[in-house]
Amino acid sequence: MADYTKEIERRRTFAIISHPDAGKTTLTEKFLLYGGAINQAGSVKGKATARHAVSDWMEIEKERGISVTSSVLQFHYEGYCINILDTPGHQDFSEDTYRTLMAADSAVMVIDASKGVEAQTRKLFKVCVMRHIPIFTFINKMDRDARDTFDLLDEIEKELGIATYPVNWPIGSGKKFRGIYNRESNQVMTFSDTQKGTHEGQEENVDADKLVERSLADQEQVDTLGDEIELLDGASVSFDQDLVDKGELTPVFFGSALTNFGVLTFLEHFLKMTTSPLPRVADGKEIDPVNADFSAFVFKIQANMNKNHRDRIAFMRICSGKFDAGMEVYHVQGGKKLRLSQPQQMMADSRHVVQEAYAGDIIGVFDPGIFSIGDTVCATGDNFQYEGIPTFAPEHFARVSLIDTMKRKQFVKGINQIAQEGAIQIFQELKGGMEEIIVGVVGVLQFDVLKYRLTNEYNVEIRLETLPYEYIRWIENKDEVEVDKIVGTSDMKTVMDLKERPLLLFANSWSVGMVQERNEGLRLAEFSKN
Repeated sequence: MADYTKEIERRRTFAIISHPDAGKTTLTEKFLLYGGAINQAGSVKGKATARHAVSDWMEIEKERGISVTSSVLQFHYEGYCINILDTPGHQDFSEDTYRTLMAADSAVMVIDASKGVEAQTRKLFKVCVMRHIPIFTFINKMDRDARDTFDLLDEIEKELGIATYPVNWPIGSGKKFRGIYNRESNQVMTFSDTQKGTHEGQEENVDADKLVERSLADQEQVDTLGDEIELLDGASVSFDQDLVDKGELTPVFFGSALTNFGVLTFLEHFLKMTTSPLPRVADGKEIDPVNADFSAFVFKIQANMNKNHRDRIAFMRICSGKFDAGMEVYHVQGGKKLRLSQPQQMMADSRHVVQEAYAGDIIGVFDPGIFSIGDTVCATGDNFQYEGIPTFAPEHFARVSLIDTMKRKQFVKGINQIAQEGAIQIFQELKGGMEEIIVGVVGVLQFDVLKYRLTNEYNVEIRLETLPYEYIRWIENKDEVEVDKIVGTSDMKTVMDLKERPLLLFANSWSVGMVQERNEGLRLAEFSKN
C-alpha cells in the first residue's frame, strides 16, 4: 500500500492552454527534452529537414502547422511522473480542449509576450476557473520584442480576473534580452546558445550586482531592473500557496520556449507548487485517489490512430486506485463487466502497452465501439458515476450528403466514429435516414477536417451544403411534450441526435424566445451532458 501511495503522490497531470501560435506545442517539446523522452526537440513550423513536434501526429497537423486534436504525453523528471495534455489552441477545436481540461489537475497558460491575453486564452481560462484548478502562467517569446512587463501582468489581472505573482522577472526583451532575475535568490539566470532550442542550454546563475562587471548587461539595464523590482515588491501581492491551489492566484514565469530559456526553471517551480492527483466527485461524493479502488472516466475517443488497424482508442483519466492490465472492471453506462484490452500509454501516435497505471495517469484502451465521452469505469462491486462532461452547442451547421451512394456503409461508419470522438455532432431529420445528415461544429475548420478524414481514412467523398442555423437547443422535458406538435417559427427545424434525443435548430435568437412563448411548459437547454 505504501508503494502504491508513493506512486500516486509522484503523479502530476496538467494541460497546456493558449491562443494559437503562443508557443504551446514548442513548450511541450522542451519539457520532453528535459525529461529525456526525446533527444532533439521538434518545432511546429519546421523546415523540410527539421522534425515535426511529437504531439502533432495527424497528417493535417503537419501540413498546417497547428494542433487539431489533443495529445497525451508522459515523461519522468526528478522522481516525478508527469502527464501532459497538449491541447489544440485554434478556437475551431476548442471543444476538444474543454474536454481535455476535465482530465487535468492544473493548467499551464502560455501567453505571447508581444500580444498579451488573446481571445482563445480568455475562453479556455474561463473553463479552468469553472473547475477551480490551479493555473500557472508562462510568458513566452521573450527573445522577441515584448510589451511592457507591468502592462502584461495588469492585462492578465484585468482580463482574466486573477491575481498574479511573478516568480521571476525579465531583463530586456528581443535582442536586448539578457536573462531572468529570480526574486527568491537575488540571482540572474543567463543562458548560452541552444542551437535554436534543439538541445538543452547551459544556464548560469550570476549575482545581480555582478552583471555589469561580467559584461552580461549594461548599467542602464541593471538600474532599470533595480527600480522594477522595488516597484514590484511594493505593489504585488505576496505568494500564497492556498490561493494558487484554489485557482485565485497565478504564479508567472518568463522565458523563451524556442531557445529553451527559462523552461527548466519553470518546470522545477511548477512541480513544487502543484499537488498530486486530487479527489473527484461522483454521485455527490468525493472519491479519494489513494484509498479507493480503481476508477476512471473517458474524456476523449480517437479513431484511426493507426491507419493499418482502423482502431479506436478511448482515453481514460484514472481517478483513483491502481490499474492492472487484464483486470476486470465495470462499465457503469453499459451495465457490463469487461476487461480493458490493449491498455497503452501514448507519446502522441507512438504507444507502448502498460501493465500498470495509477491515479493521475492517462491510459488509452481499445474501444470496440462501446464507450462514449463521459463514461465511468470502476472496480467490480462499485457502481458510481463521475459527473458528465458538458457538450457545447455547435454554432455552424451543414447538410452532408454522399457523392457515391455505393459507399454508404463506409460513410455511416466514418461519420459515426468521428462523431463519437466529439469533433462533430451529427443530427438526423426526424423521419430521415443516414443518407443525408446534418453536421454541427463549434468552428468551421472542423468541416475541412471532416472532409479530409472521410476522404483519407474511409475513402468516402462528401458534399457539404452550409445551413443558415446558428442556435441549437436540447428539449429538457422531452417525455412531457409531444415533439412533433411543437408550435415553431418558419426558421425552426426539429432534428434528433445520436442518442435519439430531440433538438431544435434556429436561424436567430429571436425565434428561440418565440418558440418558448408559444409552447407553455417547454424547457430548452443550451448544452447537454454526455
